[in-house]
Amino acid sequence: MMGIQGSRQKYSIPARLPGFSADECRTRNPHLLAQVDLQIVRRNVEAIRKAVGVPILPVVKADAYGLGIRRISEAVADLADGFCVFSASEAVSVNLAQCTNRRVLALGPPESNDPRDYIAHRITPTVCNPQQARLLRRAQPALCVDTGMQRFSCAPEDCRETLTAGDCREVFTHAVELRQVENLMLITCGWDIPRHAAASGLINEASAVLDAVRPGLAMYKGAVNVSARIAEVRQSNGPAGYSGFTAEHHGIILAGYSHGLRRGPCLVNGRKSRLLEVGMQTAFVELQVGDRVGDRVVLLGDGVMDGELAQSWNCGHHEVLTALSSTATRQYIQ
Repeated sequence: MMGIQGSRQKYSIPARLPGFSADECRTRNPHLLAQVDLQIVRRNVEAIRKAVGVPILPVVKADAYGLGIRRISEAVADLADGFCVFSASEAVSVNLAQCTNRRVLALGPPESNDPRDYIAHRITPTVCNPQQARLLRRAQPALCVDTGMQRFSCAPEDCRETLTAGDCREVFTHAVELRQVENLMLITCGWDIPRHAAASGLINEASAVLDAVRPGLAMYKGAVNVSARIAEVRQSNGPAGYSGFTAEHHGIILAGYSHGLRRGPCLVNGRKSRLLEVGMQTAFVELQVGDRVGDRVVLLGDGVMDGELAQSWNCGHHEVLTALSSTATRQYIQ
């Protein structure tokens, strides 16, 4: 037995949201809204640029952390010296170099061994061994040096040969601590070539700035709000849900773990609350007397910080933002 059902409120689920095509509604959850303030994104990039004083290569991989690669890139194109994606196909899908008039660096492994594929789309491929470098030499690839990540990067002993084989025009590494930046400088000591290592986690470290920085998560600080509306309200002590939780009042939102949600903190009508249970496409939220169908449940933003969620979910800040934004319907604030 699942306990007393209690009283409830229902609402009529809209077939689609105004302003979005049917195709968009099929691929994105119309009941989960990600609001992106593009002016805050711009202010964040402006602040980074002023602080570091070197070229900025914003990271817009994974569809700009789920926020929309084209809209984010166009919003900051005049502040950027280039953009970073993981794969060339991400950039090609939105004609990134053409729509921003900026070069693109593909940080991941090459998807093609034909340099013409990269040249045509103004994309710099990344190489990590002499064989790749020779094949892509005409595209003037970047060399990724392994300083500890041990993923799609060149072993230190092969770096000089790879650099020469590819006529590489820049060198970078994926660094999460200063020791790795120091390793890059040691490996490339004496090389007359631009180097970069700092992503969001190291852009405040002067010794990590080098010749360029690659901000990702730092661009979106305070710019994103993810929310859903209460679709049903119940008064019941439970047990309820799959887990048999107990709560005097609970509501249901039409978003679940297939949309990136996990159990953790949220806001209901401006006060702290929590998700009691998360299913595949719905989630139970703890309510109080007076909470009604249609009330807004904030899942990120307005006091629900990505760091708080990361701690609750036992994951990284990047994972929180990408998980909650990737399937949400987007709304841009200019």
